[in-house]
Amino acid sequence: SYFGDKSSCVENTSALNLTSCSSVRGLNTTCIGKAPLSSSRSVCRSHTPLMGYSVTSSSAVSAHTVASVIVAVVEGRGLARGEVGMASIDLKNPEVILSQFADNTTYAKVITKLKILTPLEIIMSNTACDAGNTTKLFSLITEHFKNVTFTTVQRKYFNETKGLEYIEQLCASEFSTVFMEVQSKYYCLAAAAALLKYVEFIQNSVYAPKSLKVRFQGSEKTAMIDSSSAQNLELVINNRDSRNGHTLFGVLNYTKTPGGSRRLRSNILEPLVDAETINTRLDCVQELLQDEELFFGLQAVISKFLDTEQLLSVLVQIPKQDTIKAAESKITNLIYLKHTLELVEPLKAALRSCNTPLLKAYYNSLEDSRFGIILEKITTVINDDTRYTKGCLSMRTQKCYAVKPNINEFLDIARRTYTEIVDDIAGMITQLAEKYNLPMKTSFSSARGFFIQMNVDCSTLPNGQLPSEFTKITRMKNTYSFTSADLIKMNERCQESLREIYHMTYLIVCKLLNEIYEHIHCLYKLSDIVSMLDMLLSFAHACTLSDYVRPEFTDTLAIKQGWHPILEKIAVEKPVSNNTYLTEGNNFVIITGPNMSGKSTYLKQIALCQIMAQIGSYVPAEYCSFRIAEQIFTRIGMDDDIETNASTFMKEMKEITYIIQNANEKSLIIIDELGRGTSAEEGIGICYAACEYLLNLKAFTLFATHFLELCHIDALYPNVENYHFEVQHVRSSAGNKEKIAYTYTLSKGYTEEKNYGLKAAEVSSLPSSIILDAKEITNHIAKQILHRQKSTPEMMKQRAAYHLAMRLVQTARNSRLDPDSLRIYLKGLKKKYEASCPAPEQNDEQQ
Repeated sequence: SYFGDKSSCVENTSALNLTSCSSVRGLNTTCIGKAPLSSSRSVCRSHTPLMGYSVTSSSAVSAHTVASVIVAVVEGRGLARGEVGMASIDLKNPEVILSQFADNTTYAKVITKLKILTPLEIIMSNTACDAGNTTKLFSLITEHFKNVTFTTVQRKYFNETKGLEYIEQLCASEFSTVFMEVQSKYYCLAAAAALLKYVEFIQNSVYAPKSLKVRFQGSEKTAMIDSSSAQNLELVINNRDSRNGHTLFGVLNYTKTPGGSRRLRSNILEPLVDAETINTRLDCVQELLQDEELFFGLQAVISKFLDTEQLLSVLVQIPKQDTIKAAESKITNLIYLKHTLELVEPLKAALRSCNTPLLKAYYNSLEDSRFGIILEKITTVINDDTRYTKGCLSMRTQKCYAVKPNINEFLDIARRTYTEIVDDIAGMITQLAEKYNLPMKTSFSSARGFFIQMNVDCSTLPNGQLPSEFTKITRMKNTYSFTSADLIKMNERCQESLREIYHMTYLIVCKLLNEIYEHIHCLYKLSDIVSMLDMLLSFAHACTLSDYVRPEFTDTLAIKQGWHPILEKIAVEKPVSNNTYLTEGNNFVIITGPNMSGKSTYLKQIALCQIMAQIGSYVPAEYCSFRIAEQIFTRIGMDDDIETNASTFMKEMKEITYIIQNANEKSLIIIDELGRGTSAEEGIGICYAACEYLLNLKAFTLFATHFLELCHIDALYPNVENYHFEVQHVRSSAGNKEKIAYTYTLSKGYTEEKNYGLKAAEVSSLPSSIILDAKEITNHIAKQILHRQKSTPEMMKQRAAYHLAMRLVQTARNSRLDPDSLRIYLKGLKKKYEASCPAPEQNDEQQ
């Protein structure tokens, strides 16, 4: 069977449509008794190699009558730890909900989502709850959901490729745009694979093709950025070279710890949407920038922290077998723990004079007495001068002498023996150097142990070779590394001595860990504090390298002289700055200009600045104000979009369909070059229809296009503004040819640079007669279109009135002007309104 051996004796199984024990071959028993609710939970463990074990509460039966949702949960490993994927399905409703998000060590988001789902059963990987290796996530979920059945399956069934195949097979076509959103969200796809196969297994049935509703549900309190937009904007991965640091993550990443780096990455991919939380972070960044002593003091302490999250993960795991490797690892991590706890007081000292609420809260959290209790217990056993050090030999010495003397007499004897062997090795190498009159020195590596190394020109050696008693000779330029038979034997004696030391130290360390385990959970708090402080310091560091400003949050997107943060890092000179202004009354901006004039760069710049503001970073601008975006959508024209082909056109359609289906009034929408994968007529039609749909939303939309016909939509919709990138025409020194010089400056109105294709043709070898004919036909068509789209005086008056009304609303909401200044501003609005109205209407108004 797919999941190996498992049988279920759950009461009321008919409610789940479960197969009987006899009809399911080889299932691992999960028993739910009839014990009262107050009794301890029954835990049934499997000893089969294919399955983990199932954990079920004694009161789970009562939940079966109401709950019908099954959830699969999986967490990333290594650097992706904290990245959680979830997939859920209601057995009474053919809808699969996928979600993926970054969580901290408290796993608050996971718990919140599961609370909302109220699951009947939770599926996790068997590696999450192996005996002695239970993960923090599994422990927390079982603790919070005591009335829920837990089932484990092999990790290999959490397969993202299989998950994507399932979605492609089972998702109804109406919801197929979910592919774009989840195609690179590996953990929710992995959870979907395990979930759907398990549900088919327990239901003893399969879902019909294209029958399920599948949707992606973003995390609460974070903005949703789909994978395509993240790729377009190069948030964490450079599109040309994945190893290249020219990304938003690369621009902001001055973190000193792995935890800080992970937090920054997850925040960039899921920015905050709560203005109060963002401003709390910005207050911290502002204080760090204003107080150099605080900034450098915190940075000095934070840089000494190791990967606290990984340390915690190892400390709470119990090895299945007491091997020398496991013993050495445990000793190492106890030294790391001592090192980490010794940094708590310096961290408190650095935060003592802080003023912002968040930093004060962190200081108060560090007052937790458990830090001192753990450190005190450690220092009763571990030497005070035992430290985390770099270098394998130094760290090996620290581990050998970690435990204080006189705690274990046999350990003291073993350490004396080890010291004697090491001294003998050093003495032997000194004698060999004297014997052969060569500059030999003692070296060490974890792979080779002790060996001999020397720097010497081969011409000085007898016959250009080392003496015959030396073996395993390697040479790099003039550096020789080698050993001898006697040295190999002494290394073996040294290793044997080490094994005795590690074994006896391990027993002492295990006893110590058992004593401090009840207090160790305070380290989750410390881990969270360190990673957040590291990220905030990174934001402050980025500000010191460029002229970033603190963003404000209003109902307006206003950026004064903003520039592209990634381009600034790449370019020799500072990028050209431009203004941006969108309000509820002017929420749709159409941008035109020739190829390479700066449209795509500008669009990406707006999205990047929005993300930077919403994660609590300062922004590259002279002034900026943002409206919180709950979703950020981008459709950016790539290089391959220049080619007109069916695949490009279908990609465009999927992307715009996804935006239309998911956008709302709180979205920031950026569209670049839509409709270039088909004919001009169809392209204009698609763009026009898409614009009209998006205009009905209150979303802030920036729409770059080569279709100048689209610019005239402002005659029908007063909330549309036209902008263009200016270019200059420069004649060659000979005076016979003209070329375009790009200014990268954004100006109001649509571009006067029409017929880019004809200008390109003029500098080519195309016959002049063909070019003249093309110009004549183009001018004729343009006049017809302009005549049809020309604004009437009544339309112009309505537009002017609309703009005046929206400006007045904005002034009422956000104005900080004094009465005299406000009066002058309102008079200016009146004059602008009068200037925008046609002449006859102006005369009527004046009368």
